[in-house]
Amino acid sequence: MKEVIFTNKAQHPGGMPYSQAIKNGNTIFVAGQGPFDPESGQLVGQTLDEQARRALDNLKAILEAANSNLNDVVKVTVLLGKGAGFDDFNKIYKEYFQEPYPARTIYGVELGGFMVQIDAIAIISQAQ
Repeated sequence: MKEVIFTNKAQHPGGMPYSQAIKNGNTIFVAGQGPFDPESGQLVGQTLDEQARRALDNLKAILEAANSNLNDVVKVTVLLGKGAGFDDFNKIYKEYFQEPYPARTIYGVELGGFMVQIDAIAIISQAQ
């Protein structure tokens, strides 16, 4: 059964036609999370470090709202915009994810004023 996941601790869809995440059984599909403050909805930070951490914190908050965590993530897609270095992003990413790392795809794209967007698929382990 499909369940909508929502938390005030991550960026809100506002009037946009998407959910923060959908949980189906033990699988969670998290929508792309950018560097947007949950309370104000405003872009956070001028640097990749600030923006990546906000996007990853949004992702983490949504997973927690679904009774999951970053260790359950099996697939990540990352969009890196102008000014976002691959190696710099990897340093931040490794603070949030540990081995065995999720499968990952990274694209360099124009994001319209911000540097990073991240979506994920998580499978809640039976041990939780």
